[in-house]
Parts: sequence; C-alpha cells; structure tokens
Amino acid sequence: MSTTTDEAASAAYLADTATGLPIPGEPVFSTAEETRRHRKQRLAAALRLFGKYGFGEGISGHISVRDPEYPDQFWVNPFGVSFRHVKVADLICVDSAGRVVRGRHPVNPSAFVIHSKIHELHPEATAAAHGHTAHSRALGALGLLLAPIDQESAAFYGRQVLYEEYEGPSVSLEQGEDIARRLGDNRAILLRHHGLITVGGSLDEAVHWFFTYDSCAQVQLLARAAGTPKELTHAQAMAAGAGFGDAQLGWFSFQLLWDEIVSEQPDLLDE
Repeated sequence: MSTTTDEAASAAYLADTATGLPIPGEPVFSTAEETRRHRKQRLAAALRLFGKYGFGEGISGHISVRDPEYPDQFWVNPFGVSFRHVKVADLICVDSAGRVVRGRHPVNPSAFVIHSKIHELHPEATAAAHGHTAHSRALGALGLLLAPIDQESAAFYGRQVLYEEYEGPSVSLEQGEDIARRLGDNRAILLRHHGLITVGGSLDEAVHWFFTYDSCAQVQLLARAAGTPKELTHAQAMAAGAGFGDAQLGWFSFQLLWDEIVSEQPDLLDE
C-alpha cells in the first residue's frame, strides 16, 4: 500500500524538514567578526579535506568564501601553500581589485579571476570550490555531465553546466567572467580540459557538492567502463534530487567532514 505525502510528513519518525531528516539549522552569530571566524575555520578545514582526499594538484585548486562584512571581498587559500598544511592563520582576504587586504601570502591569479567574478555575479553564492580532480577532468575530457544514474548524481539533475571553451590557464578577468556567467543558477560547472567548480549558499554546502560531484563522476566512469548504465527516469531523478540535492542536507553533510578533519588535524584551527 502506498503512502501519501501528507501521511509520510505526519509520521512520528520524520522530522519537520524538507527531507524528513532531523537536520539542525545553520548557526547564527551576533557579529560580523564571529561570522568571519566561523567561515575562516570552515575554509581551513575544507582545504585540509581537499588535501586528505587527494584533490591537490600542485598549485592548482582553490576554495573561497565571501567576507560577511565586506561583500566585495573574499577569503581564499594562499598561493603556494599545500592543502595539507593550510591553517586559519594562512588564509588571505582579497578585494575586488585583486589586492590582498588581509594576510601575508600572495593570491593565486586564477583564484582571483574565477572566484571574484563568481562572487560578483552571484550574490547568493557565499562560497565556491574549485579543483582539478582526476574524475572531473576525465569526465570533462569526454564532454560529459553527470547522468542521473544514482541518487547522489540526481543532486545535480538540471543544476550543472559544461563549459567547453579553453584558452589556457584562467588568468584573465574576461575568462573568469565568462565562466561565472555560464555558471548561471547552477550549483556545478564542469570545465572541459580544466576541472570542476561548485557553489553554495554556505562554504559547507559548496564543498559538499564538490565532494559529491567528484564521487559521482567516478561512479559514472566506472559504470560506463563496465557497460551501459541505466538512468533514472525524469520523475525518479526529480524525486531523488529533492532529497539528495537539498541545500540544508548539503550543509549538514559537511559537518561530518568537519568533525572528522578537526579531530584528526586540530592544528588547522591555529590563528
């Protein structure tokens, strides 16, 4: 016997959230400085997680989060510091002209041209994550986006775009702006011959989408190598995406990674 939506929503074991999961809300701080400290700690943790899970590729890759007090400024990892070593004290704040206004390290030019334009053109994007992972590069080389072949990939169903232009390393504001415009209202843009960018309303959400996209790319590549994967129907993909693509779930999922990395590498919080 099927269960209606109203019946499911009233079930005692389901929480009053979009997913029915007992997910808490994001913390709210009374001052910009408290919010800034929180975001910087999350950023340092995210960078360590990138290092732990093998998302580093030399100097490539960056994660940014908008400053809560100055919307035209963002915090990002410094140029030339390994993901595995970044601490809160190493983070830099960059303004809309590319000047490092806080911090002692230089900014990666690619980080500036890509992230500055994403934050400028997408006010709702509090954070953006970019990396040159093996799975995203392989999928991009094939010119493929994620197909809805499982629940996780449905989080990007209708919310991803392929960027096929390539002019070498991203060091021009024109290219950064083109990438940001092509991103549109999607949560992921796969750059052919380059890598992956994900965005979110919080750093936690943006980084979760990055991890999920990369793992889905791996699954898709494995499935295609073994045969012809069967895709979800449109209705199935929409249903799965409503759950696994929920923004609050994306935010909360990062909290597990936060607990993991802070427990293992508490020095990342050094200020």
